[in-house]
Amino acid sequence: MDFFKLEKNGTTVKTEFTAGFTTFLTMMYIVPVNAIIMSKTGMPMEALITATALITIFSTILNGLWANTPIAMSVGMGLNAYFTFGLVLGMKVPWQTALGVVFISGALFVLLSFTQLRVWIMKSVPIDLRRAISAGIGTFIAFIGLKSMGMIIANPAVLVGVGNFKNPNVLLGVLGLVLVFAFHSWKLKGAFILAVLATSVVAWVSGIAPYPTEFFSLPASISPIFLELDVTSALTLALFPVVITFLITDLFDSIGTLAGVGYRAGLFKDDGKELQKTLEVDAVATAAGALLGVSTTTSFVESAAGVEEGGRTGLTAVATGLFFILTLFMMPLFKAIPENAIYPVLVMVGVLMFSELSHVNFKDTAIAVSTFLIVIMMPLTFSITNGLAFGLISYLIVKLIKKEYQDINFGIVFLTFVSLIVFIVQ
Repeated sequence: MDFFKLEKNGTTVKTEFTAGFTTFLTMMYIVPVNAIIMSKTGMPMEALITATALITIFSTILNGLWANTPIAMSVGMGLNAYFTFGLVLGMKVPWQTALGVVFISGALFVLLSFTQLRVWIMKSVPIDLRRAISAGIGTFIAFIGLKSMGMIIANPAVLVGVGNFKNPNVLLGVLGLVLVFAFHSWKLKGAFILAVLATSVVAWVSGIAPYPTEFFSLPASISPIFLELDVTSALTLALFPVVITFLITDLFDSIGTLAGVGYRAGLFKDDGKELQKTLEVDAVATAAGALLGVSTTTSFVESAAGVEEGGRTGLTAVATGLFFILTLFMMPLFKAIPENAIYPVLVMVGVLMFSELSHVNFKDTAIAVSTFLIVIMMPLTFSITNGLAFGLISYLIVKLIKKEYQDINFGIVFLTFVSLIVFIVQ
């Protein structure tokens, strides 16, 4: 196993496979969760389950072999919700065109990953704004989760109201929330998938949802969504800000995840070659995912679970990818999971992303204003793009008012100009 440099990294084959299995348990939930979310666009759930599993297997194993890091990858939470509820259902963009947007953003990410432009963009946006973007996406997907569970509903008088808690499905969602909060608080391995399965069992036993007639089957074909992306229709001025939103959100999400997981475990050092290669795989996987028929692929923070188990090399990632092959044959089980067993996971992920606000410097007026607008406008406008636009524009305006010109760079000006397009083309 000299290829993975196990001895140099102080690990063994057994440790790496144990770590890989741990990572698999913690992020296995993404297969049914992503399929249910993206199926709201009209894409067949069976094909989405297979495509989600395939891109997870491909990207995670590729990262293990190319970058030799224990980082697993799959379809990113947040952008998959934006893809479905913001872009397709909100802006009425056909899912084929939305996949084209994802592909273009992935292609740009590939370009950035192999050049210094990535560093330029990262340095252009203050770290506090990056944290605000993460928190804003957290509020956005938590809002989607609560709305989809029926815990909050539309109210003509006050826009949003409380749902009907006498409804069994709503109560099932509440149970799911309690379980996912509890399991995560207890730091159980695979807390998310355990909460989903426990809630599903309650739904099956109580008659809220039908039992699965079988648990395993052969993988479904991805032909209904494979290579169905429409890049031509995505190349419009109206969708340009959306492309940029997918790009910078994926970039910041990946950097944040890799920094949190990697640097803490001492994975990225010396010349940063491993980090660079992991970002390259992340970028290639996003473009490949769009070809398969899924939204943006990104590095998963759940990889930290494997690192905590001692995973230090790409063998952990390879093992995780191999374990995900099992999910290709679990179609009947995944299809039998009720939606309100899934949506509580969105809320919990939102909570975790929202916690980034604890690191934001609210003493800076420009940061405070832009952070507030990003966090509040993403859910209120049902758009990550709009929330990001409000934040960047307000940041530049306040900095100009305060004459703090040293904090303004070309990158901020360019991104603010792109943000203005959001409102000009509407």
